[in-house]
Amino acid sequence: MTQQGAVPTGDATAAGATVADVLGARGVRSVFQPIVDLDSGAVVAYEALARGPLGPLQRPDRLFAAARAEGLLAELDQACRAAAFRGALASGLLAPLTLFVNVEPEVLDSAPLEELLALAQDAPGELRVVVEITERALAARPAELLRTVARVRELGWGVALDDVGAEVMSLAFMPLLQPDVVKLDLRLVQDRPGADVAEIMNAVNAYAEASGATVLAEGIEDERHLHMARALGAHLGQGWLFGRPGPAPVPGLPTGELRLPAPPALGEFAASSPFALLPAGTPLRRSPKSLLIELSKQLEREAMRIGPTCVVASTFQEARHFTPSTTSRYRDLVERVGFACALGEGLPAEPLPGLRGAALSPHDAVRGEWDVVVLGPHFSVALLARDLGDTGPDAERTFEYALTYRRSTVVAAAHSLLSRVAPRVAAAPSTVAAPAPSAVAVPAAPAGAGAASAGAAPAALREAADEATAVGRIVHRVLGTTSHGVTISDVTRPDQPLVYVNAAFEELSGLRAEEALGRNCRFLQGPDTDPAALASIRAAIAAGEEWRGVVLNHRGPGRTPWWNEIRLAPVRDEHGRVVQYVGLQDDVTERVEALRALEVERDRTRAYLRRIEDLARTDALTGLPNRRHLEERVAAALDGDGAVALLFCDLDGFKAVNDRFGHAAGDDLLVRVAQRLRSGLPAGAVAARLGGDEFIVALTGLDPRCAAERAAEVADRLARSVADPVGLGGVEVSIAVSVGVAVARGRGGEGFEDLLRRADEAMYARKRAGRGALHPSPLA
Repeated sequence: MTQQGAVPTGDATAAGATVADVLGARGVRSVFQPIVDLDSGAVVAYEALARGPLGPLQRPDRLFAAARAEGLLAELDQACRAAAFRGALASGLLAPLTLFVNVEPEVLDSAPLEELLALAQDAPGELRVVVEITERALAARPAELLRTVARVRELGWGVALDDVGAEVMSLAFMPLLQPDVVKLDLRLVQDRPGADVAEIMNAVNAYAEASGATVLAEGIEDERHLHMARALGAHLGQGWLFGRPGPAPVPGLPTGELRLPAPPALGEFAASSPFALLPAGTPLRRSPKSLLIELSKQLEREAMRIGPTCVVASTFQEARHFTPSTTSRYRDLVERVGFACALGEGLPAEPLPGLRGAALSPHDAVRGEWDVVVLGPHFSVALLARDLGDTGPDAERTFEYALTYRRSTVVAAAHSLLSRVAPRVAAAPSTVAAPAPSAVAVPAAPAGAGAASAGAAPAALREAADEATAVGRIVHRVLGTTSHGVTISDVTRPDQPLVYVNAAFEELSGLRAEEALGRNCRFLQGPDTDPAALASIRAAIAAGEEWRGVVLNHRGPGRTPWWNEIRLAPVRDEHGRVVQYVGLQDDVTERVEALRALEVERDRTRAYLRRIEDLARTDALTGLPNRRHLEERVAAALDGDGAVALLFCDLDGFKAVNDRFGHAAGDDLLVRVAQRLRSGLPAGAVAARLGGDEFIVALTGLDPRCAAERAAEVADRLARSVADPVGLGGVEVSIAVSVGVAVARGRGGEGFEDLLRRADEAMYARKRAGRGALHPSPLA
């Protein structure tokens, strides 16, 4: 007798088994992992985890990927839940225990939950169920998601939001789904805390406190993880520390009961319009459309301030009101918020890439409204307006409206609008991306082939199909083994989704193929990705051109930054139209960091050399230029048209200060003199120290007609400045300065040495004449 849910030997376990074989043989089984109350240590629930038969399809990711390729995803999803229920009943996982089961996001709207209810009702005891919704369902199928949650509530089952924190989208949708259990992604307890963890916990704890929901931490494998889970606010835990998944309950553990909060009173939001959901007695105002436009823009700015944890839902009555200006604003909004949708009569399912939409029926009550709803973890606001049917200029049409911050009303309005959003079209299957030969498409018989050929392709077509299949297998193997990340995106569809990724790209991005397919590559971007590079990529794709460059991307749930060297090339159809873009991607983080380190070292070397050069041209004590620097400046000025003056300054009484107070005081005095000389200079002049107590001041670009007079004025001012008393060690001392001035015309043939000699001679003439006399030399 085989174990309940196990696979009998046969075709289902063969290496070439298909999903159809597995389903036909009831080859899907469930294993159960305990969920523990962290306070009491009791097991209160088990999560059912799907497994395929022994062989290539045993792992759930491969099993579900094959099911997608064979078009059997809904059937596999149902088989997994049926196996979970059968296994739970066989293992006695009844009340007070609770069973956690998953719903596959891609088949939300058609999941046959009622059949499972009948199975649960036939159980010998009460079977308590919590249905887990994953993040992948949130943006792709919001309307189906909300309907599924409503159906689950009607069955009396609980709702859990899974993998919270793996993507910020879960925080944006948490107020709408109002889950009973919030399951934290395992990275929150296993990785080092950071700003993103703090943001997630801020939102989760606020929601749990307001709703009474229970927080469950996944991935608890050791005591350190357990301590972190408690610190994050979790009351439930799941992971290998408490038991690995198995076919039966973990022996030796006490059992307890999981108490869920009272189901939220969501009401029939989908059947109502946002304006009709305003509570009775809400004050209403009247306004022209022009004011509503400005209020809407303000709410859009609020949404962008909140960022990726925000949901924005808007109505525009008719497609013509979604103007080019609106398009520009919403393109920015899509880049900044977690989810945005726009509804109106005539609007497509995706008015612009990344913006979800829905074409409203002319009879839909929302058709007559102007609504803007902004919902975040800690902020909510809704502008809900009703058209009063005025005629006349569009901007002056009158609306009756309310601006409300009441969270319950905002949640209801958002629920109403998102329940109308059209599902995102799934990525078209690609023969290149097929996971198994059985999934490769075979061309159908040509139209009009007749009854004789029905169900069987002619030999030529069969041969062509076989050849295409063989080529597809070869290409798939080649792309699967290359070390370059390879992606193919369909640029003919809204938001240009990925239709193929290879194994190397899965490793680069940190996502499985099924998590990446159908999404735009922007999930690799982060707030620090260069906007100019992104604009360049968009421009190249719009022009149908190749693009090469390096962009900062982020990997996996932890959003680890890495540098991506990207090469994009367009693929054209037989008419020359660009239909796809092939991307080659490589992690060049080590190279970029090495180049950055080299550039930093080069900058340091340059700064060091500049410092050495500055020291070679600067007096170490005073910081003034030295003789070498001064000579270069004066030599250059002497080659010009203006006159040049040198003021040779020699301190009087400096030796007495040195002898009385010591060399340290003397050095201090020299520094003070240098400061006074520098502060008293006119524009364009330079002061330098020759050595000892000798200084030179150079005046350049002087008018030859008054150069001597100008030099004498500066020399006199500097002499008075130096002569002011200086405090040294609590004692005021006074010194004087003898200044000799020499002036030379530009292009006069006289060099620096000659000019310096004449200034020196003029200074000694002043000393011989006694202090107070200024001796300029004649103009050369």
